[in-house]
Amino acid sequence: MHERHEIALLVVDDDDELRGSMARMFTRHGFQTQEAADGDAALTAAQCRTFDVAILDLKLPGLSGIELLQKFRDSHSECEVIVLTDEGTIEMAVQAMKLGAYDFLTKPFPARDLEKLIAKAYERGQLRRENLRLKTLLQRSQPKSEMIGQSPAMQEVFRLIERAGPSDKAILIQGESGTGKELVARALHYSSLRADRPMVVINCAALPETLLESELFGHEKGAFTGAVSAKAGLFETADGGTLFIDEIGEMPGPLQAKLLRVLEDGSLRRVGSLKERRVDVRLLAATNRDLIRDVEAGRFRQDLFYRINVMSLDLPPLRERRGDIPLLVAHFLGPHWELADEALQRINAYPWPGNVRQLLNAIERAKIMADDNLVRVHDLPREVIQGRSGRQRPAGIVSGDADREPAACPGGDPPDIWQLDDLWALERAKVVEVLRRERGNKMRAARALGIDRRKLYRLMEKLKIQTSEWCGDSR
Repeated sequence: MHERHEIALLVVDDDDELRGSMARMFTRHGFQTQEAADGDAALTAAQCRTFDVAILDLKLPGLSGIELLQKFRDSHSECEVIVLTDEGTIEMAVQAMKLGAYDFLTKPFPARDLEKLIAKAYERGQLRRENLRLKTLLQRSQPKSEMIGQSPAMQEVFRLIERAGPSDKAILIQGESGTGKELVARALHYSSLRADRPMVVINCAALPETLLESELFGHEKGAFTGAVSAKAGLFETADGGTLFIDEIGEMPGPLQAKLLRVLEDGSLRRVGSLKERRVDVRLLAATNRDLIRDVEAGRFRQDLFYRINVMSLDLPPLRERRGDIPLLVAHFLGPHWELADEALQRINAYPWPGNVRQLLNAIERAKIMADDNLVRVHDLPREVIQGRSGRQRPAGIVSGDADREPAACPGGDPPDIWQLDDLWALERAKVVEVLRRERGNKMRAARALGIDRRKLYRLMEKLKIQTSEWCGDSR
């Protein structure tokens, strides 16, 4: 008999002997079992904990079994319900099925039949929850913005998407960080014949090797410490659709070999399994690395490179499509916002090493700092105001130490997007410091920072500054 310790079971029956007998049997078999003698007791129990499966007698005192089932469907939809009925109430059982019950058994019944039914109901509930989780995941990963651009470089990108989208061939998307590689991948997916199937995204740089293998290929129960149940990988999740592997150049060598096999014949094995599984997935990959150089250096498999690079699509950096900057700024600002001419000049002059992602962050910050829905120069981030010439930010603007030059990047490159977090931390620390010095007086703190009190409140909210961070020094 299989272990069922993970199943939380509720037994609802007014027959004390039958209810107690079922509860004792399933408890011995490893179920987490709870009893209820009527509908009210069942609802009370369900409010205190989540049950995977409920066994429900249709003939109950007070609240009827049908009424109880309806309440379970409305308030505890994660629980699968099996109804018990007598010979004379088959019609009620059919009605219960129409209301969402998983199945029914007619008394008397073999205990083994009931246990098999519980196992099947539990599996359906797990599948339903997993589908809901995936649906939520896919909804979250829907594109947050559309691709925008009228420059010749972007028009070429759009042309390639239109031509390559309907194909099932693997495509390698190359470009600097922040150029919009995932947006291109989504555009390719939605222009393909797989558009009604899921597109699943994974970033190789965000996961350690062991977890990356499990996420991609799945694992069996007990395959490693913490694998308490079997789990399908993202290849299986994306079956029939598209899998987008971002930062594929960061994939470790052993996983490159395993990925190559899936791409060659569509077969894979979960971690800890000898069973072959077949999938039909279109692969899209992206990187900001020079993979040809990595192949020459032995860091990336040559055969895998040619497999994922049936066609390549190169995204231009923002500095090479400056004509698109005003369009992007207008899109990120949204309706009812204006941009001062001098601010647009500074934005156009900045090299944008973090590309579109950095531009979006800069506009979002400027909207927080701006008054009257008008973004002025002093609302922009310090590095945008200073540009390449290192011009100083006007006095009184909060952005850390305004007199300090931006820290140099390795190799002497201009400040990259990774520096924005440091600047944000400096800005946060400065505001907290002034609040402490002014003993929490918002009017004086705003005046010291060179902003009005309303802007200070917005800034505190954006930077998630809590009262406890500065009130301790106000005594």
